[in-house]
Amino acid sequence: MKHVKYAFENSTTNNTSTREKNSTTCSLRIPQELFLTLGLISLVENILVVLAIIKNRNLHSPMYYFICCLAVSDMLVSVANVVETIVMLLTEHGLLVVTPEMLRHLDNVIDIMNCSSVVSSLSFLCTIAADRYITIFYALRYHSIMTTQRAVTIIAMVWLTSITASILFIVYHSHTAVIVCLVTFFCITLVFTAVLYMHMFILAHVHSRRIMAIYKSRRRGTSMKGAITLTILLGVFILCWGPFFLHLILILTCPTTPFCTCFFSYFNLFLILIICNSLIDPLIYAYRSQELRKTLKELLFCSCVTFRCDSILECLFPWKFT
Repeated sequence: MKHVKYAFENSTTNNTSTREKNSTTCSLRIPQELFLTLGLISLVENILVVLAIIKNRNLHSPMYYFICCLAVSDMLVSVANVVETIVMLLTEHGLLVVTPEMLRHLDNVIDIMNCSSVVSSLSFLCTIAADRYITIFYALRYHSIMTTQRAVTIIAMVWLTSITASILFIVYHSHTAVIVCLVTFFCITLVFTAVLYMHMFILAHVHSRRIMAIYKSRRRGTSMKGAITLTILLGVFILCWGPFFLHLILILTCPTTPFCTCFFSYFNLFLILIICNSLIDPLIYAYRSQELRKTLKELLFCSCVTFRCDSILECLFPWKFT
């Protein structure tokens, strides 16, 4: 994220003393150990979600494929954070010597991963919203519209576009157009999702009174449950990523004013919120989906049983583990 944080650093050189004064006054120092801990927890959670979706055939549907990709997007943030924090800690303690060239390349890779994560996350949130919309309003044609082949094609296009866009963003990070594109894409996805939500919830509320006694009402209720889950995911995403995008907007509008300079000094806190989004999402999946929650419990139980069996065998037959 360093490219975003310092995108317009050169444009504010005339106010260096003001920026340093505000940074000293307003800066918030966050221990690197906290970044590492949250990153590792988030990484483990999202790996479990991916494994659960792969393991349970009942979860092999387009919606859960998209959720799986959303978990992979969160994993990118977690991996980038863990790698960056480990390198920083090792460097600070003199256990790792990194040349400026190596550090620059590492920053580029980490920033590409972070940028790919935000672009793909927004794209898959929109995709899930469209999927829920089709499920609710075109229930009888859903399986012919959203086939597995089309879902895979959409996933491939989203990842290809996200990675390509991220590479271009990092290559041209010093251009104002990069930040404008990111902020514009964020706003467009929010408007698109909001329009779908308004249509879904308004018409679903009207129809629910008319089809309460019809068999299809159960399917519609299940679809609305998926829409509500997506609403929670999007709300958490906005809360966690909102300050970061506000940071981008302020870079464009008021990079040198005292308020904005003070706001910029809290950038590490915004990164913590982004990591928290990756940490919270798996909890939402598990809370809202009984099938996924059941599979996650099975995975955790099997892991615990395997670990205990290995420990017991090692105690009984230590020579076999030497």
